[in-house]
Amino acid sequence: MTGTDGKRDHGGGIDGAVARFGGTRGDWIDLSTGINPLPYPLPDFPPDAWTALPDQGAFEALSDAARAFWRVPGGAALLAAPGASALIARIPALLPAGTVEIPAPTYNEHRAAFRAHGWQEGNGDALVVVHPNNPDGRVWTEAELASDRRLTVIDESFGDVLPESSLVHLAERPGVVVLKSFGKFWGLAGLRLGFAIAHPETIDRLAEMIGPWAVSGPGIATGTVALRDLGWAEETRARLARDAERLDAVMTRAGAAIAGGTTLFRLYDVGEAARWQERLARHHIWTRIFPYSDRWIRLGLPGPEAHWARLEEALA
Repeated sequence: MTGTDGKRDHGGGIDGAVARFGGTRGDWIDLSTGINPLPYPLPDFPPDAWTALPDQGAFEALSDAARAFWRVPGGAALLAAPGASALIARIPALLPAGTVEIPAPTYNEHRAAFRAHGWQEGNGDALVVVHPNNPDGRVWTEAELASDRRLTVIDESFGDVLPESSLVHLAERPGVVVLKSFGKFWGLAGLRLGFAIAHPETIDRLAEMIGPWAVSGPGIATGTVALRDLGWAEETRARLARDAERLDAVMTRAGAAIAGGTTLFRLYDVGEAARWQERLARHHIWTRIFPYSDRWIRLGLPGPEAHWARLEEALA
């Protein structure tokens, strides 16, 4: 998100936490991100995944798997990229700079990208929404997005926990771009894989901006297998929902109030967010607070039982 001083902040930052509170990276539990802590198991890679440039057949297999998983409408095209962030950085260049509305608070990279391309904030040419929103989990409706804007960006990076709420069917419309992130739901953020779904002319322009061979061989191989594994996805949604309820119970017992979130991250009103963050950091548990709120703290889900136990001990 972007604070009143215009600075961008993100989850992560374990090195800074180590410098301030001690320990080593291996000592810390990072709950500052919204990444699935129990990731998809990596497949066995074919040898040429590392040694050869990806061929068209591999890209088509990944595209077919993604289209089926997200039920991409027939009139929309799909582009794989090295992370959703790479697409976010380029989308503002689809149009000459104008005015863009980005309802806040939300993920700060959208605002930064549009500003870098000379756009001004205002209700006009473009609209960007994160669906469900980060950090409060707001879910948008099709009616709320109906307009004559020249560009509408729907960032569904956290949308795989709520597939029934997806607005991917809007991607057939000229000027609508739906973004998907692989790293969060599948827990493989380091793989750097994301997708844009939009009208074919829009995808053609984004493809030119991204360039050839944008996704690595291991990324293509992993994404293709994972997107076809519907059983894992269903089991993961159920497990994330249970763990989100469990985290809510842990935090409310400690005095926090639920303020929103998704089943990949939870947002709490704790009164003095900086004090709560420091309290947990002294137990080498890193969390997320925000420059625009001194009351909100956001936690991702713990993974192994040992991490749950450490969190409860720190809050006791």
